[in-house]
Amino acid sequence: MKFLIQLFIKTCIETVNLTGMLILIGFLLGMLRNYSVRNFQRGFGSKAVMITGFIGVPVHELSHAIAALLFKHRITAIKLLQRPDVNGVMGYVEHSYNQNSIYQQVGNFFIGIAPIFGGIASMIGLMHVTIPETYNNFVYILMKNVHVEVIDKSTIMGILYSYLGLVKSIFSIGNFENPHFYIFLFISICISSHISLSLADIKGASIGLTVIFFILLILNIFGLSKYIQAFNLIKYNILITSFLVVAVILSLITFLISLSLVVIRKN
Repeated sequence: MKFLIQLFIKTCIETVNLTGMLILIGFLLGMLRNYSVRNFQRGFGSKAVMITGFIGVPVHELSHAIAALLFKHRITAIKLLQRPDVNGVMGYVEHSYNQNSIYQQVGNFFIGIAPIFGGIASMIGLMHVTIPETYNNFVYILMKNVHVEVIDKSTIMGILYSYLGLVKSIFSIGNFENPHFYIFLFISICISSHISLSLADIKGASIGLTVIFFILLILNIFGLSKYIQAFNLIKYNILITSFLVVAVILSLITFLISLSLVVIRKN
């Protein structure tokens, strides 16, 4: 019995190490998104969500669709943009898959969280085109942090300071003088306003997460966990976090802008 409990705990820890940061930041992005949309609607009315949705929703849904194709799911229906229905749904991707395929079942997790990475990729690509100096700073920070071998207080503080530098780089005087910066800011607001996961996304991702857990459990049962341990989880989590932080920064900027608009409107 003690062995089974230890096995279960070990598998839970490994599952959290692999997916915990994605889930945690996914919920944070969802919270920021909900407050931002609420503020935009308070400032500009119910149609405000369509202004951001015009760009943000297609990016969200295309991310699902691309991930579904990568994991060999069959897309049965897709709607890139519509007026919010009674449940607030502005777009959807319906897909089917072979339930006997472990690869396709695991794919449910990545299809569910795909809008986070699709949104991040879109914003980083936009950064590269519109404010290349800031993009170069981001790449420098990414390369610097990915070489971290040990996580301790000084390392964490160093990573936080590096991303504080990224925020300063985004809002540099040079960027404010660059008209392309305002294009970047507007499109990033649109994307980050719809980057979070819907209940349907979370439900789909949870199916894949369950399969990932059982795969890790089986590996541990047969003593194959050495392959998991050989995987450098520190570098993996820092790399994943480096990309996710970009989404958090831009979502936080979106929230602050939405809050400012509410204050201005009240005054």
